[in-house]
Amino acid sequence: MQRTEGTPEPGVPGAVTDVRALLEQGTRALSGAGARREAAVLLRSTLGVSDAWLIAHDRDAVGAESTAAYLAAIRRRAAGEPVAYLTGVRGFHALELRVTPDVLIPRTETELLVDCVLRRLPAGSPCRVADLGTGSGAVALAIAHARPQARVVATDASPAALRVARGNATRLGLGNVEWLHGDWCAALGDLHFDVIASNPPYVAIGDGHLRAGDVRFEPAMALVSGPDGLDAIRCIVRDAAAHLAGQGWLLFEHGFEQGAAARELLRQRGYKAIFTARDVEGRERVSGGQVAAA
Repeated sequence: MQRTEGTPEPGVPGAVTDVRALLEQGTRALSGAGARREAAVLLRSTLGVSDAWLIAHDRDAVGAESTAAYLAAIRRRAAGEPVAYLTGVRGFHALELRVTPDVLIPRTETELLVDCVLRRLPAGSPCRVADLGTGSGAVALAIAHARPQARVVATDASPAALRVARGNATRLGLGNVEWLHGDWCAALGDLHFDVIASNPPYVAIGDGHLRAGDVRFEPAMALVSGPDGLDAIRCIVRDAAAHLAGQGWLLFEHGFEQGAAARELLRQRGYKAIFTARDVEGRERVSGGQVAAA
């Protein structure tokens, strides 16, 4: 694209503007400390280019059709829609995943769950892992990618979510994952695993955070779990032991104020070696325990 001098103002029908002007306009339309970063992500997605390209070609012209598409995305983001749903992608544990409004947007803190799982799986050896409530497939696919010899089974109660997850597996070329439709452990039948992992819903009904930010646009079934946010965790802790091999591990993500409750639930069900791991901000984020030897 070549620079066009004397072009009309961005947003005018038929106008041609340049990369820098569009980025500045998008930044002004958004709010918060991440405004410029989000404007750049949306422009990069609209044009199908890299961050480096945006910098090197900041005075290149952008045609009217691309300008209109970008400004429409900016308006939707300004109204609150998550960037990940607007671009259709989200990075997670070195993978790029497709996401839609049918699935929870993968978050950085959930990478801790994957790391905790990987520390309990021998590299280079066959192992069996289950991911309950897989959503986009983020946890299951990250484990499958890091442990190619693992057999990973991922479940979800949402057929739409499983379609997204299967699509991600196909696009990433990860064939060591099996996808099962069902609610938590109910989908596992008589299967047993070395590790069962889950990032379940853990927000309490009526929590004020549900009315702000990206979560307003995410599926409620992936967020909300009873009056105290622990209903899904109770179910998983109760049922997972029957699907764990001797000395197998259950690990799950939870809210940063739920660590003590998570440990108590594990204790009541007879798990041992109970622990809670903290995220990069020092908040309790992942808990787990080990079943007794068979």
